[in-house]
Amino acid sequence: MFSKTKKLWASAVLLALSVPVFAQSGVNGLNTATSTLKTYVAPVTNITLVIGGIVGIVGAIRVYSKWNSGDQDINKELMGWGGSCVFLVVSALVIKAFFGL
Repeated sequence: MFSKTKKLWASAVLLALSVPVFAQSGVNGLNTATSTLKTYVAPVTNITLVIGGIVGIVGAIRVYSKWNSGDQDINKELMGWGGSCVFLVVSALVIKAFFGL
């Protein structure tokens, strides 16, 4: 029984000491992930700009129809739609600047 326990402990110690030998730094994985992520930045930025354009057109139509119907309080709606368009355009530019493209 004693030798069996000794063998078990010896194998556990050897296993614990050999695990760090097989460990790698992970630099290759990080470089691959970075390059893959950079390939997605341009399409996502373009999609964001397209969505911003669509939101701008919809907002312009809604504000125009409200203004045409005689509603004098269009400032709130104009600021809401305009702010959303500005946010989408600025966020697309920030994404490009963040990834250095």
